[in-house]
Amino acid sequence: MRAIKRTIGFILNHPLGKKHPVKALLRFAYWQLQSRLSKSRFIIKPFIGDVKFYAAKGLTGITGNIYTGLHEFTDMAFLLHFLRPEDLFFDIGANVGSYTLLASGHVGSISITLEPVKSTFEILSKNIQLNNLQGQVQLINAGAGSQTGEIKFSADEDTGNHVLAENETGKTNTVTVPVITVDSLSATAPALVKIDVEGFETEVLKGMTNTLNSSTLKAIIIELNGCGERYGFNEKDIHNLLLSHNFKPFNYDPFNRTLTELNTFGNYNTIYCRDIDFINNRLQQATPIKIMGETI
Repeated sequence: MRAIKRTIGFILNHPLGKKHPVKALLRFAYWQLQSRLSKSRFIIKPFIGDVKFYAAKGLTGITGNIYTGLHEFTDMAFLLHFLRPEDLFFDIGANVGSYTLLASGHVGSISITLEPVKSTFEILSKNIQLNNLQGQVQLINAGAGSQTGEIKFSADEDTGNHVLAENETGKTNTVTVPVITVDSLSATAPALVKIDVEGFETEVLKGMTNTLNSSTLKAIIIELNGCGERYGFNEKDIHNLLLSHNFKPFNYDPFNRTLTELNTFGNYNTIYCRDIDFINNRLQQATPIKIMGETI
């Protein structure tokens, strides 16, 4: 019951959920019924345009798209408005692939996509195959860090799976996964990187110095929600690092396609941008997207 209340709260506070609460709640109710009555674990659901995904009960990283169209509305809309087919996109900590599906499935960009937990990676792979994106997406079953090696991950926390901290003991469902650096992914730098690694962002950024230094990289969507404390990291250091590379934090309004500069990072995902004139030009010229009865 608590999980249902939390989900309803998410829906009613979501920008599209607020505009279309009845539609969003009906989608939620239908999914609850459908997921319970289906004989199959996975159910194919529509996403944006012709893009589809496999949904299953408990996959909170993707089922939010069922109710509200775009689970992480601001960040996903920024990706859809900013990226172009000629771009390269890095999805670091992809879970089952919502951002990659939008980047490669809808926009047509090339994606290099990392997901360390094998069980999650298998669902990610199914989503890529479902949309025939094997030629657009390079999937890598690994984590990202400051150097190559191996590291222990939790394996039963859905979107909360993370690198185990030194003081995390007693967890029984863990896996050892390979770790590589972002700089090793491609000789060509991406236009956009999304980093969602549950507090391990500091180590990821240590392994992407060349990527940060490339003028091709225009924006980073990064989750800074305090989880770095489990490793002794201060997320203000990440903020200052990105400022030193001429990135600034912004909030994006998809309805008006406007970026508003922030004084610091937000409570969840933050969009860091540089070369603002270039980005704003792309945002304004992007093809409109229809979602949940709205055109953005």
